[in-house]
Amino acid sequence: MGRSVHDAPPVLIQGGMGVGVSGWRLARAVSRAGQLGVVSGTALDLTLARRLQRGDPGGDLRRALAAFPVPEVAARVLRRYFVPGGIPEGTPYRPVPRLGLRQSRALDELTVVANFAEVYLAKEGHDGLVGVNYLEKIQMATPAAVYGAMLAGVDYVLVGAGIPAEIPHLLDELAAHRRGEVAVTVADGDRRPVAVEPNRLFGRTLPPLPRPRLLAIVSSHVLAAYLARTPRTRPDGFVLESPVAGGHSAPPRGRMTLDEAGEPVYGPRDEVDVAKVAAIGLPFWLAGGYGTADGLAGALAAGANGIQVGSAFALCRESGLDPALRDRLLRGAADGTLRVRNDPLASPTGFPFKVADLPGTLADPVVYADRPRLCDLGYLRTPYEKADGAIGYRCAAEPVDVYVRKGRPAEEAEERRCLCNGLLAAIGLGQHRPDGYAEPPLLTLGQDTGFLAELPRDHSAADVIDRILTGARVGTA
Repeated sequence: MGRSVHDAPPVLIQGGMGVGVSGWRLARAVSRAGQLGVVSGTALDLTLARRLQRGDPGGDLRRALAAFPVPEVAARVLRRYFVPGGIPEGTPYRPVPRLGLRQSRALDELTVVANFAEVYLAKEGHDGLVGVNYLEKIQMATPAAVYGAMLAGVDYVLVGAGIPAEIPHLLDELAAHRRGEVAVTVADGDRRPVAVEPNRLFGRTLPPLPRPRLLAIVSSHVLAAYLARTPRTRPDGFVLESPVAGGHSAPPRGRMTLDEAGEPVYGPRDEVDVAKVAAIGLPFWLAGGYGTADGLAGALAAGANGIQVGSAFALCRESGLDPALRDRLLRGAADGTLRVRNDPLASPTGFPFKVADLPGTLADPVVYADRPRLCDLGYLRTPYEKADGAIGYRCAAEPVDVYVRKGRPAEEAEERRCLCNGLLAAIGLGQHRPDGYAEPPLLTLGQDTGFLAELPRDHSAADVIDRILTGARVGTA
């Protein structure tokens, strides 16, 4: 039996880092140590399909799929993507269906199964808490992804990069296997529903599911108060994220200005009033530069339940990062040459994005200039309404002329990086195109790497937890 979601909340939350950096191995290690291990839910359909095509070394994914409650659905996914022994090195991966407003049974099945498998493996062999992290920016995947994680008994759902006002109701509906939907904003048009219908997808009714707790990742006490105002939008707690946290961060409030290094300037308006969040009465955790014993002690003194830690776990042995890239990050941090910049242009979402400047990666201007622009995965593309009323999709990282033909100015596409392909390459799953071009990696990390001074060079998840909790004199759960 798994641990009840009604147990005391954790002190440490391991951040959900995508794509695949916070995979099931890392989440399981953190959970076994008594804290909240979190898998990234971003693009799990694609990572499952590519790992199956690589032959599923060790058989972990096939073991998880064998436990899926509707065997024929898992069997279809295996038939489509599993390659015994794996595809030859350098062979292009078979594509998966792309996200869209029109429902695709094949994509829904793959998404549900993939999210189930990741959470199942993270929960295997212990009774600790496991969470899954999603991005509000990728709404078109959310209903099916959340349902798959819930089928595996996920304890917490964490949602950031937007306003997750619809997620509490979605969890309520999916716990009863009812139709779960979210409304996707269509540029130049209205909002359209994207849904998963469990009974129609499976052709049967399954027993009710435990409803996981929802943590909204926010960077504003105003947004926290807005979400808490009514039961339909109220989460079970908050993660308050500062601008130095890795990955996407909220843009500065008001007109964006850049410093001499070309990074967004944050001011007093961007600081979270922790006391106002505490007054809401829901649990909360502080994130972004808190991954030390002193950071935890300060968070607890401010009334928080604990902290969320990302980068220290991203650089540990159980991380999903390609080991060679992880080692380069560690060496750069140790010798003072690593720079992580908050790039206002890199992400096609328009949100600032932390980019680790490593030569040979997509952060390198030469590598970026040499990459033929292509949007073949489309997780960050947005729907828009064409003049004839039809729905189209566009991404600021696609070829500039294509983006312009879809009604947007060319300057919006300048310097945009393909995060989808770059982040997949960072975990060793980069695409090899038929012409021989291999997608280069893109790496993200928090801007505060001072925590590394307190950790062994080749540190584990347990090392991170022990150093933080022992130094802050906090016992493990």
